[in-house]
Amino acid sequence: MSKDKQHKEQWERCLEIIKCNVKEQEYLTWFRPTQIVNFDDDNHELLLSVPSNYFFEILDGQFKRLIYNAAWRVFGKETRIVYRIQTDSNSKASVDMQGLPTAEKMRKMKDDTMHPMRKTADDDLDPQLNPEYRFENFIEGESNRLPYSIGRSLADNPKQTTFNPFFLHGASGVGKTHLVNAIGLAIKEKTPRRRVLYVTAHQFMVQFTESRRNNTFNDFIAFYQTIDTLIIDDIQEIAGQERTQEAFFHIFNHLKMNGKQIILTSDRSPAVMQGFEDRLLTRFKWGLTAELEKPNQELCRRILLSKIRRDGLSFPDEVVDYVAANVNESVRDLEGVINSLIAYSVVYSRNIDLSLAEQVITHTMRQQNRTITLDDIIASCCHHWGVAPDDIFSKSRKANIVNVRQTIMYLAQQLTKLTASRIGLLVGGRNHATVLHAIHQIDNRLATDADYAQQVKDIEKSLKSR
Repeated sequence: MSKDKQHKEQWERCLEIIKCNVKEQEYLTWFRPTQIVNFDDDNHELLLSVPSNYFFEILDGQFKRLIYNAAWRVFGKETRIVYRIQTDSNSKASVDMQGLPTAEKMRKMKDDTMHPMRKTADDDLDPQLNPEYRFENFIEGESNRLPYSIGRSLADNPKQTTFNPFFLHGASGVGKTHLVNAIGLAIKEKTPRRRVLYVTAHQFMVQFTESRRNNTFNDFIAFYQTIDTLIIDDIQEIAGQERTQEAFFHIFNHLKMNGKQIILTSDRSPAVMQGFEDRLLTRFKWGLTAELEKPNQELCRRILLSKIRRDGLSFPDEVVDYVAANVNESVRDLEGVINSLIAYSVVYSRNIDLSLAEQVITHTMRQQNRTITLDDIIASCCHHWGVAPDDIFSKSRKANIVNVRQTIMYLAQQLTKLTASRIGLLVGGRNHATVLHAIHQIDNRLATDADYAQQVKDIEKSLKSR
């Protein structure tokens, strides 16, 4: 058997492994068009051909570990993947892009991500910032003008303390992570010796837990107290984590007292956050709180045009206008629609036109209905029964308030993936047993009170149709 034929059969075995681990549509869209060009036995290099840069970004981003695991099983543990990207279908021009590093480097990369405290040879700190999230490709508009201008001010004057902490909040996908990374990158470029660190709240929590388990808690605190600009993404993730909050409280105080900058992001403002100690919430409000709002149609259009030009694409104006008018929940949704348009165009050999855009958006919106959040449920129930949200979080035992509170807990259990403990925590700091009791009470009432059952049904319908 020739080497080429052997390598093609090996790649087919890789595809079989991948097929068992992804949805059928994902496999057909992203993996069937991917072909093996060559496998270099001496250098352990697997060269794959993909139709466009979008395929490379998706495969080496969303599916990279799956592809490497399959390649390592079939071609060997030292396999390195390189993608050949077709840049011009007429001239057959292409460019090769390297994927992830070898298995050993991949493990090291994962370790370094989870342990930023680990020192490098020259004792330099990895800021863990995403180099693609820069001010240069952050599109300013009416909905993000204040946060953007504050971010620019922080980047230009890293030592100023007027906006400390800078608390940035907004719905998922509106650009919070992009903006705080851009601030961090700009600070690092302006003052290279400044110790800048970006971590998610989940990473912070994992590091804290490990420090307790390994009896290195003092080292954990000492490390974070050396940071000049600390950026923590999704701070709401430590809600209810009393010990983690205690550690962060001491770190916050030390950094604040020593003039170090703190930047936090959350999916909600400090005014409505639950599961946090009052002393922390008070500190969140010390500096400046700004909301990153959902992009309006004009901003959506500018974001689309920027991404299209940056990636060397060409979309008809009517397609850009249609997407901007119909996809405005988040920037991620916009990018997802562009990726889908490219994928559909390649797989089905269709031009990108208004008809294809309508088909893709209809399909995408049907499959990816907006996730219902606890905040949505609270807002709908309070509006329906004329109750203030603050009353829901209070200790009030008035019958009408208890009714709304229990209904919220019931709907949260039905419509979200939150556990009973998490629901209780976010609805006024109540325990698991209280939530289970509320759900039981509502179940009984739904079975005996037709009018109430209809009201709950109407609320649920309105939430799902948003």
